[in-house]
Amino acid sequence: MIGNRVIGGNNPILVQSMTTPDTHFVEEVIKQIHALEEAGCELIRVTVPKAEDAHALGEIRKKIGIPLICDIHFDYKMALQAMDHPIDKIRINPGNIGGYDRYRQVLRKAKDKGLPIRIGVNAGSLEKELVEKYGFPCPPAMVESALRYLEIAESEGVKNIIVSLKSSDVLTAVEAYRMFAKQADYPTHIGITEAGKPPYAVTKSACGLAPLLLDGIGDTIRISLLGDPVPEIQAAFDILQATQRRVRKPELIACPTCGRLEIDLEGIIAQVEKRLAGKTTPIKISILGCIVNGPGEAREADLGIAAGKGKGVIFKRGEIVRHVLESEMVDALLEEVEKWEIEEAQSGNLIVEKGLGTHEKKFALPVIR
Repeated sequence: MIGNRVIGGNNPILVQSMTTPDTHFVEEVIKQIHALEEAGCELIRVTVPKAEDAHALGEIRKKIGIPLICDIHFDYKMALQAMDHPIDKIRINPGNIGGYDRYRQVLRKAKDKGLPIRIGVNAGSLEKELVEKYGFPCPPAMVESALRYLEIAESEGVKNIIVSLKSSDVLTAVEAYRMFAKQADYPTHIGITEAGKPPYAVTKSACGLAPLLLDGIGDTIRISLLGDPVPEIQAAFDILQATQRRVRKPELIACPTCGRLEIDLEGIIAQVEKRLAGKTTPIKISILGCIVNGPGEAREADLGIAAGKGKGVIFKRGEIVRHVLESEMVDALLEEVEKWEIEEAQSGNLIVEKGLGTHEKKFALPVIR
């Protein structure tokens, strides 16, 4: 439990972000959190490096609607202070707070307060002995560190734990999470840390997180972007949608632009996107503008249009349901979407969002090395 949200198992993968102003600038922080909430953010993290930041937590918590997570680095005393205020989770990196005794103090207070804790293992702050043992901060070293901290937590009776094994290197992060998933069943927060500036940072994050999500790994997610955090939310949901871990809106499939197009596909897609805006029906819609791949791809979607030379056919569940002119395509398609929703509702199958269970795979995917 994180506040009123449950993570792990087959619960939805939650999207989180982190505020950028100093936490004691309360109004700025609250304003940013409200913008993130409006974008769909479900968990929010604030940094607490100073006592004045800890004292601001209560005021912030009162004015937001999503669980509040405190991020602690270096000073374990700030973790202890933060837990005296109304928060929903504590995040620490045990590798940089000064030893096992201090880590145990944080664990004991989290247990007393009934707070979940995230153990954050970062490639850049591994214990010196592990770096010396393995020669560099590699996945085995990160996993050994995480398991060590979990064992200490369990010895203190603390089990309400989330684990992260972040790296700015995609291959290191992917392998670390995969190794950890084979050895422990604690929920994980996944992300590529210090991904940098968009748009490359979004691409880098997608490359690192998609293999994990397709493997059924990950219970919360953050896309770490330089600058305004609000775009992180859409990027996260897009990655979840593309990997089918969380589908919250219609998905449009369209041809690339090429010399085979025989309709104004770009204009049609723009109209459809505008008219579908705000819909949450998890339906797959294919709009193809030539005869090469169009009919086959359209049959594979829930609804599909295969068109050429100013006219086309609409497929529904693989069957042709009507013939349309190009000028009628958008209206006809939206009519079919409405019919789909009515039929799904009448059959009891209409859902707000869908996705594979967190640890469920749609196909047996090979691990490519």
